[in-house]
Amino acid sequence: MMRASAALAAILAALVAAPMLAAQGNAVVVEDWSKQPAGKTGIPNGWQGQNWGSPKYDFRVVHEDSSNVLHMKSQDDGSTINKEIRVDVKQFPVLHWRWKAVVLPKGGDSRHKETDDQACQIYVTFPRFPKLVRSRVIGYVWDSTAPAGTITPSEKASTITYVIVRSGAAEAGKWIAESRNVLEDYKKIYGQEPGELAEAISVSIDSNDVHDRAECFMGEIAFRKP
Repeated sequence: MMRASAALAAILAALVAAPMLAAQGNAVVVEDWSKQPAGKTGIPNGWQGQNWGSPKYDFRVVHEDSSNVLHMKSQDDGSTINKEIRVDVKQFPVLHWRWKAVVLPKGGDSRHKETDDQACQIYVTFPRFPKLVRSRVIGYVWDSTAPAGTITPSEKASTITYVIVRSGAAEAGKWIAESRNVLEDYKKIYGQEPGELAEAISVSIDSNDVHDRAECFMGEIAFRKP
């Protein structure tokens, strides 16, 4: 995982009155990579990078599984990209995405700060004033070790809570479509409905705590009505 305090500061600093994303039928598309040129490396168009550490952004837009997707690699580093959004999860509560883990960092475990590395990560940020101490960030991750279904606060940042969606390498190499009801997850974690919009999506990969490597593909990301 990225150095959490700097990570959160970077994510929140990027939230500068982003426009409300337009709904397309029953969905609000955050990114489907279709407008990203295949072969583009580094930070994709329309996304922002982090301003801490030494990210390598070993990212490439590739054409796979009949569509453009983002291919991410990490070699003892952590790289995070953020996209500004404004989505009311009371109207569009279901976060849908596709991902494929290829290499999981050996020994990665979201439950402990010394091993806080994950191959595939997607975060939803709900900023609250003062942002650095009261914002709420839900991280959906594919963990190497922590069991699927685990919900655990980050030991590095009190504002981040992990939801372990997948665990281990049994399903590595397969494209998997995921759906999470962010509204229900928010209520389960915080005991109330959100009083604010979701204002950032972040995609991340890291292997710097366990000093290993990781590899993941990320497909389309959208919020949908139930």
